[in-house]
Amino acid sequence: MAEELKQKEALFSAKNKKLIFNPLNKENPITVQVLGICSALAVTAKLEPAVVMSISVLAVLAFANVIISLLRNTIPPRIRIIVQLVVVAALVILVDQVLRAIAYEVSLQLSVFVGLIITNCILMGRLEAFAMGNKPWPSFLDGIGNALGYAWILIVVAFFRELLGSGTIYNFPVMEWLGIYQIGYKNNGLMILSPMALITVGVIIWIQRSRNKDLVEDK
Repeated sequence: MAEELKQKEALFSAKNKKLIFNPLNKENPITVQVLGICSALAVTAKLEPAVVMSISVLAVLAFANVIISLLRNTIPPRIRIIVQLVVVAALVILVDQVLRAIAYEVSLQLSVFVGLIITNCILMGRLEAFAMGNKPWPSFLDGIGNALGYAWILIVVAFFRELLGSGTIYNFPVMEWLGIYQIGYKNNGLMILSPMALITVGVIIWIQRSRNKDLVEDK
């Protein structure tokens, strides 16, 4: 029992917990590191594709980190980027085929953006900066943490864009159900446009930095 407790403590040590929780706020890949902005603009007009994209990135990043960590001592430095791209590309193809099998309509909405996960700066950044120098378990946690940090930004942006732009949440007519249209509200078409995604992300960054003064001081 004592050994099992020690192993659990080692697996979920304070250092390992930071790998999951820091990317949610002070090391967020989108709002702090300014990575993955393209998909935040492209797939957040509706909540459903944003959620599916988030899950896809979570799966790819977590497993890619583990695979690269396992191979890190056998990869020649000169071809490490190529190996990373091959691993990510293989995982993205698997995710794309699964989406086509179980959520075909959503896969059509995401279009080429699933394939572009291959070149997502968050993935390549974590593989190069973390997985290449750490063991599989910390690398897995790092992948989970950064993917969750990416996911909650996408989901929040998509929530407000779909709600204010289309009056729906997950295609459910929320505004109509609440009777908001009866008091004069009309869907804001600007929320569907990409610039509003950027503005929404900007608002999140402003709120985040106003609550975390050290982020401003670090700059």
